[in-house]
Amino acid sequence: MADYVWQPSQDVIERANVTRLARTHGLASYEELLARSRDDIEWFWDAAVADLGIDFARPYDRVLDTSRGMEWSTWFVGGAVNVAHNCVGRHRATNGTALVWEGEEGATRTVSYRELADEVDRVAAGLRSLGVGKGDRVGLFLPMIPEAVIAFLACCKIGAVVVPIFSGFAGSAVGVRLTDAGAKALICADGFFRRSAVVPMKETADEAAAVADSVQHVVVVRRVGRDVPMAVPRDVFWDDLKAISPADGEDTDAEDPFMIAYTSGTTGRPKGSVHVHGGFLVKIAAEVAYQTDYQPGERLFWFTDPGWIMGPWEIVGTLALGGTIFLYDGAPNYPAPDRLWAMVARHRINILGVSPTLVRALAPDGDEHVERHDLSSLRILGSTGETWNTEPYLWFFERVGGRRCPVINFSGGTEVGACFLSPTPAMPLKACSLGGPSLGMAVDVFGPAGEPVRGDVGELVCTKPWPGMTRGVWGDPDRYIQTYWSRWPGVWVHGDWASVDTDGQWFLHGRSDDTLNVAGKRIGPAEVESVLVSDPSVVEAAVVGIPDDVKGESIWCYVVLAPKAEGTDELRDRLSMLVTDEVGKSFRPGAVRFVTELPKTRNAKILRRAVRAAAMGKDPGDLSNLENPSALDEIARSR
Repeated sequence: MADYVWQPSQDVIERANVTRLARTHGLASYEELLARSRDDIEWFWDAAVADLGIDFARPYDRVLDTSRGMEWSTWFVGGAVNVAHNCVGRHRATNGTALVWEGEEGATRTVSYRELADEVDRVAAGLRSLGVGKGDRVGLFLPMIPEAVIAFLACCKIGAVVVPIFSGFAGSAVGVRLTDAGAKALICADGFFRRSAVVPMKETADEAAAVADSVQHVVVVRRVGRDVPMAVPRDVFWDDLKAISPADGEDTDAEDPFMIAYTSGTTGRPKGSVHVHGGFLVKIAAEVAYQTDYQPGERLFWFTDPGWIMGPWEIVGTLALGGTIFLYDGAPNYPAPDRLWAMVARHRINILGVSPTLVRALAPDGDEHVERHDLSSLRILGSTGETWNTEPYLWFFERVGGRRCPVINFSGGTEVGACFLSPTPAMPLKACSLGGPSLGMAVDVFGPAGEPVRGDVGELVCTKPWPGMTRGVWGDPDRYIQTYWSRWPGVWVHGDWASVDTDGQWFLHGRSDDTLNVAGKRIGPAEVESVLVSDPSVVEAAVVGIPDDVKGESIWCYVVLAPKAEGTDELRDRLSMLVTDEVGKSFRPGAVRFVTELPKTRNAKILRRAVRAAAMGKDPGDLSNLENPSALDEIARSR
């Protein structure tokens, strides 16, 4: 049994927000608060709204309504609330610092709440002038720059629905998401800097808009100042769009959608997770306040992209509390390996969030890159995106945090809207632990028969609703039920392997489904496979994730060739580049292997689980439904 690496001091416990909340309600400890929040979820989320000061324009009549079944639960019933108002409008008068930004090239910008509110108002009016209104979807294809925050909140203000898209996706991947959402407008940048090179974005946006017939307007932010093609009158520059008088906000109900955040499953097109004003706002504000223990005047920096869920997480959660977010647009180790640590010191960051992949990539550069900077401002370390292994976790805790900053390790997802599991600074932690269920979450670990298990690895599940849960898969309610609710009645099955040890510490053990998780970025294998089979030389393909010391998982492709095609190195390189061009550089395959057949079940389904096991030389488990076991021998020989 591993020793605890973090034991909170009495001072940490006393100042923690969870301690304040517990004592407000006559509870003696965080453990008592956690237990009551699980047993009485309506009480907890009502208490959180009051404690966090979430401003409902119209008070809600009921905290929770499960009349349509747990799967379709609604929260803060009858209430009116708007994300933008709570994140910027109500803080305008304070004129505190809302965000600080640094670009890879060294440019910096500080934006006050008053300035942010003015910018949001003008962009909201500009979007309305284009005919964008309540319920219309707007794609957000931007790097991590202040305009991403402004555009996000401007959409929320007028009741439009934001569709955040990873800035590194290729045009076809962007287009799939815009098409699925039926986006009316797309906001993009002319490009961004990575390792001093300019990465074009407008051309990628044009490719996406060409296949997304619903897109009527493209708004272009001048990030790098390059000349870009502009299709007038469809295209308009950001500076021209926002040169309009401010707009009033839209009245939005607690259950009105404000965001479609895309994640990927094991089959079919990407899934659009639908999030609403009330539930997402309350859940995310609670996480920043209670899990990362944000304190007034602090600066929170999560190294992420606007297109991944932690982008909206830090925007909504920190600004709802009137706090300051730090944004960085660039590579974390350019122009030198200490870039990330230099920014933490320079901007006096208090809460730093990263992925385990990033730590694994930076740690080999040496401790001296950390030690040369004053990181004393750090109080909390955060992580999410994938499973830790011990050595990089301890390096992060000891070298970066100096053993005085707890690692607040989150696990949740795009469709969860937040986290299932997370510790707080007020509890002891073991290396790589997620602590336990986050507040207000009825999370458990189930064995094969649907019963709670302890000590053994099982399925991570949730047995009660929570405010931040997706309100379905956009345009496909049946897929929502099938994906998350079909295994056990009234139980959300998340697709993660988890365990709880004898001391009550929770750990994750990877995905129980086939979803690929590359450097914290999830994508369905079918999306990559469809790209591979578009090449005339390819008949079939199976894509699996193989453990990688840096990325967490690397994409390996197993390809069956057409009769006259030859498995040359040239073809291998061509297929790898095809995936890179169509899906994005982050998803460049680690390997492309040519095989004569793929393992299939009797109903012709490719058994990716078996492919992965054979590729890793592990026991593939039950193969009773496998039609052609010889296919696994060939995959094993190709290692």
